[in-house]
Amino acid sequence: EGNPFTWWVGKANEKHYYWGGSGPGIQKCACGIERNCTDPKYYCNCDADYKQWRKDTGMLSYKEHLPVSQVVVGDVDRPGSEAKISVGPVRCQGDRNYWNAASFVTSSSYLHFSTFQGETSADISFYFKTSASDGVFLENLGNTDFIKLELKSATEVSFSFDVGNGPVEIVVRSPSQLNDDQWHRVNAERNVKQASLQVDQLPLEVRKAPTEGHTRLELYSQLYVGAAGGQRGFLGCIRSLRMNGVTLDLEERAKVTPGVKPGCSGHCTSYGMYCANGGKCVEKYNGYSCDCSKTAYDGPFCIKDVGAFFEEGMWLRYNFHSPGTSMKDLVSRTLLSSTDPEITAPDLSLNKEELSFSFSTTKSPCVLLYISSYTQDFMAVLVKPSGNLQIRYSLGGTKEPYNIDVDHRNMANGQPHTVNVTRNGRDIVLQLDHYPPTSYSLPAASDVQFNSPKALFLGKVIEIGKIDQDIYKYNTPGFTGCLSRVQFNQIAPLKAALRPTNSSSHVHIQGELVESNCGASPLTIPPMSAATDPWHLDSASADFPYNGQAIGDGVNRNSAIIGGVIAVVIFTVLCTLVFLIRYMFRHKGTYHTNEAKGAESAESADAAIMNNDPNFTETIDESKKEWLI
Repeated sequence: EGNPFTWWVGKANEKHYYWGGSGPGIQKCACGIERNCTDPKYYCNCDADYKQWRKDTGMLSYKEHLPVSQVVVGDVDRPGSEAKISVGPVRCQGDRNYWNAASFVTSSSYLHFSTFQGETSADISFYFKTSASDGVFLENLGNTDFIKLELKSATEVSFSFDVGNGPVEIVVRSPSQLNDDQWHRVNAERNVKQASLQVDQLPLEVRKAPTEGHTRLELYSQLYVGAAGGQRGFLGCIRSLRMNGVTLDLEERAKVTPGVKPGCSGHCTSYGMYCANGGKCVEKYNGYSCDCSKTAYDGPFCIKDVGAFFEEGMWLRYNFHSPGTSMKDLVSRTLLSSTDPEITAPDLSLNKEELSFSFSTTKSPCVLLYISSYTQDFMAVLVKPSGNLQIRYSLGGTKEPYNIDVDHRNMANGQPHTVNVTRNGRDIVLQLDHYPPTSYSLPAASDVQFNSPKALFLGKVIEIGKIDQDIYKYNTPGFTGCLSRVQFNQIAPLKAALRPTNSSSHVHIQGELVESNCGASPLTIPPMSAATDPWHLDSASADFPYNGQAIGDGVNRNSAIIGGVIAVVIFTVLCTLVFLIRYMFRHKGTYHTNEAKGAESAESADAAIMNNDPNFTETIDESKKEWLI
């Protein structure tokens, strides 16, 4: 049916649906390219589903997608269905100088080389990759002469020099962003007749040299690659830098230079996976950041929920068609991903939608989300009076809308729940919380185009014209509860309302929107009922000691616990004090000797004492007491 069962994951965690011997975006194997598959109806041998083993093999050689980090194989959960996979090693070959690269990771990073010798002729070429909007690639100075290449803006590369006739600047302007973290080639030339600059395959910009004046470029300083003279340095990678046919060894010089790393891994290559929920990794000085603008999340890593609490009667409307925007711009700019090749502006309709959000409520019925159109087409997510969830599609071709009822779960239980709805043509996949996805299909008579989408409503539907009867009934008094991480294709209406963005002009709010993260992640298992929960206490039936009853002298159980804790603390303090007092005043026995000097020449010990202490005689006269010791 066009939905691949098998894919492989490569660089940047992207899925790829082609195999060896084929190319990106083709969704075929080698036999599909060569038109010799086992079954001509399919584009891979393994799709034939024969009882005999069949094989698809070939080389994966598109460098930007390699290496292979994971292979996923489906459609094998059937009797007699098997798959075997082998992925060979990554092999690299080519010109070493072509990939001689350096990464500049700080605003003052630079490499220096000997003075560039380009008096009459200069030929400079290199590749660069960056996510920064500006920075100096290289510069070499003389007394007044100079030569410089720089990224002036996200769409401009400048080549400037002065040979003594005044500064000359050549600028190439690109219709697309050059700071897209992809490789771009720069080629700058200068001789006595003219100078030129080319970026990628854009038209060559040429400037003729004056017929009279100086022609020699006289330089004296070192050649600086990166930051120079206090200017804002280049952030990103430069490789294959050739100057007058000589390739500069950026890697070797980077090994001994602070702020510059050999090779071109970049922070996003190593840490980009931490940008969650579709966030884009952006290289920064000394690190990286996550661009969450295309997601319904916020925070450094795009994992913080953006949600709000809705009081009764509140609603939010996001207009796909804002004032001053043509219907042609509606689809191409605001509603859809610009990378979707199947949708173009003239279609004014959707073949596919991706909707995801989280909610919690205790009241039913209500309308969680409603998408209107300039026709009779609509899509709605409802909570029925029973608390069950319902997805409702009306795309034309049938008398009644197509309903998907989830009858086995009560969603109005106050717990946070996550809803993910994906439609691709006639096929619809619904996933609730962490339960396995469930597939549905629109009736054969139903149209598969969502024609002319108009607005998205949260909490309540305020729309002019005819509205489905059930939605009209469920619309009063409105949703009460919390909604978060709401995203429809590339649109995050709640985030546009709560965070100033370019899309904020599309939002209209009735009531005061209070931001909230709507609680924790959804539960995989719903809460147990009182009848089945063994720990549920019911005062009418449970015979549980001390369950709300008084304990002697009117002291309840909590007071008894607190009293016990206090008694233990007091006892501990008293014991500590006793120990400290005993330690401070304990008796220490000491023994001192004070032998009299001159004991060696005295006739006796007494004589020695008397000879040593002249006051001894006076002491005896003053105190004629005898003591028995």
